[in-house]
Amino acid sequence: MVEEKEEFEMGLPNGVGEQMLAHAFEKFDIKLEQTEFGPKIIGEYDELVKVKEFLANAIEERLKELEN
Repeated sequence: MVEEKEEFEMGLPNGVGEQMLAHAFEKFDIKLEQTEFGPKIIGEYDELVKVKEFLANAIEERLKELEN
């Protein structure tokens, strides 16, 4: 019997670019769903926590690049 894992939704924070999102899809087991309120990332809770940290770090790095 295949165990089905519960999926959760996470809205995309402002500042996430297409390249950051593409890297997140390569690195993590997530899906993208377009809603009337904007795009949402769908996946297991643990994956979404990792994606959130990954995107926050990517945004922070990008901001540091822009400061120089």
